[in-house]
Amino acid sequence: MEKFMNLSLLWFIIGFVLFMLEFLVPGFILFFFGIAAWIVAILTFFIDISLDIQLLIFLGSALITVALFRKYLKERLGMYRETPKILEDEFIGKTAIAETEIAPGRNGKVDFKGTSWDASSADTIAPGQQVQIIETRSILLIVKLT
Repeated sequence: MEKFMNLSLLWFIIGFVLFMLEFLVPGFILFFFGIAAWIVAILTFFIDISLDIQLLIFLGSALITVALFRKYLKERLGMYRETPKILEDEFIGKTAIAETEIAPGRNGKVDFKGTSWDASSADTIAPGQQVQIIETRSILLIVKLT
């Protein structure tokens, strides 16, 4: 019986470590592997299970919980963000200063809120000119002359 308590404790500790790692690693996946480890901990506490079966239960329950609950919990916990809307509010329509020359087909740099950003434009823009941000493409700002 002591052997099974040790296995249960080991699986419990593995689950706890996975829960703690969830705070350090983005993605909301390790949480479900922690749950799977605790499922195995509970089963090994009550039932004599071989290590192979324990690993299969661990992997199976982790994959099932990820598939069934990840999207639902992320929505409920507010982990889905409307990134394009945030970018629109933060960038679109704001003004920046060209740091380098920007020409059609040739990217340059603009200064926006004290940070240098890659920028592209259909206009030819000289350094020092004021530009308006009209679009964002990941970390590239699309600008036009104001």
